[in-house]
Amino acid sequence: MIAIFAEKCIGCRLCERACLFGGIAVSGKTPTLTDQCTGCGACVSICPKGALVADKAQPGQIHHLEAYRGIFVIVEQRSGVLQPVSCELITAARRLADIRGVPLSAVLLGNNISRHALTLVAHGADTVYIADAPFLEHYRTLPYVRILTELIASKTPEIVLLGATTIGRDLAPRLANHFRTGLTADCTDLSIDNDGTLLQTRPAFGGNIMATITTPLHRPQMATVRPGVFTAEPIRTGQGEIVHIPVTECSVDNVVEIVRIEPKQKPAVSLEQAQVIVAGGRGIGEGKYFAMLEELAHLLNGEVGASRGAVDLGWIGHEHQVGQTGKTVRPRIYIACGISGAVQHLAGMQSSDIIIAINNDPHAPIFQSAHIGLLGDVHAIVPEIIRQLRQ
Repeated sequence: MIAIFAEKCIGCRLCERACLFGGIAVSGKTPTLTDQCTGCGACVSICPKGALVADKAQPGQIHHLEAYRGIFVIVEQRSGVLQPVSCELITAARRLADIRGVPLSAVLLGNNISRHALTLVAHGADTVYIADAPFLEHYRTLPYVRILTELIASKTPEIVLLGATTIGRDLAPRLANHFRTGLTADCTDLSIDNDGTLLQTRPAFGGNIMATITTPLHRPQMATVRPGVFTAEPIRTGQGEIVHIPVTECSVDNVVEIVRIEPKQKPAVSLEQAQVIVAGGRGIGEGKYFAMLEELAHLLNGEVGASRGAVDLGWIGHEHQVGQTGKTVRPRIYIACGISGAVQHLAGMQSSDIIIAINNDPHAPIFQSAHIGLLGDVHAIVPEIIRQLRQ
C-alpha cells in the first residue's frame, strides 16, 4: 500500500513519529514497513523528500454501488438454538431497510433449523435463506464462509450484518476480506443516510469517543454489532418468503474436525437477561461492600454488576463487568453505586430504561445520564433502601 524509495531517505525518522500504529521503522537511512502498517498515508504526507509514496488504487477497486441492493443479516444458531443477537439485529435492520426501501433477508445455516424461519419473519425478515445440512450443525469456518460468499455474491446485498460474538468475529473478517470491503467491529449503533451509506458507530480510542465509520466506495457494507444494544421485537405475523439453499459438503471443509463438544457450565451471572442490575464502582471503597450490593440485588430479584475499575482491583469477577470491555446490558432498572460514569461504562448500560445513580460527587458524569440521581454516601443510602424494601 506504501511504496518506498530508499535512495531518497535521509534518515530523519519523521515518518516513524507520524505513524500512530508503529507501521514503519527506519534503520539508518532504510525505512521498512511493519505488519502494523494500515496504509493510512500519514508517513507519506510527512516525508520531506518523497521517499514514501502511496500506491494508486487499482482499477476495479471502487465497486459499482448501484448493483447492490438489500440488507442481509447472518443469523447465528448454536446446537440448533437461535441466538438472541440475531433477532436483535433483524429488528434493527428492519428499520434501516424501511428507510432505504429495500428488502431485508436473514441467512441461517445449520441442521434441522427450518423451524426458526417464522421467528425470523416475525422480527422483520422479508426473505429467509436456509442452508440445512448435517455438516452445518456446528459452526466451522470454511464451510460457512464458502456458502455465505457464494450467496452474497449472487444476491449482492448492500449491507451485511453479524453479531459481535465469537462466531461473528471469526466469520465477518473472512467475508469482508473475500469481497475486499470494509468491516466495522463491535458497533453500538447503526443508522443510514439518504444515499444508502451505513453509519456505523462504535467506541474508539479506548472508549473515550464514539466514532462513526462509513464504507462509501465499496460494497457490501459490513458490521458486527454487540449483543444487547438493540431490542428484539416481533413486529408482524405475516408470511415471508422461505428459500432453501442447496448445499453440498466439500473435502476442503474437513480441514478442521469437531471431535466432541464440551458444554460450558451455565454462568452464575446473567447480566444480559437481568431486569434489575445493581452495579458498584471504585466509589464504594472496598471489595467487601459488594456484599451490600448483593443484598440489594437479591431483594430486587436482580444481578450484581461492576465497573472496570472495581474489576481491575479484584473486588469482583470479570463476569460482572459492564461497559465497553465488559457486557452491554439493557435492564429495566440500573442502579449505579459509586460509579463515576466514564464513557466506557456508559457505552454498556446507557440504554437501560431507568438509571439510578448514587454518588457523593455532584460533578460525577453519571448524573448526566441518570434518570434519578441520589447525591450522598452510598454506605448510608443503600442500607436505607434495603431497610425500606425489607419493611
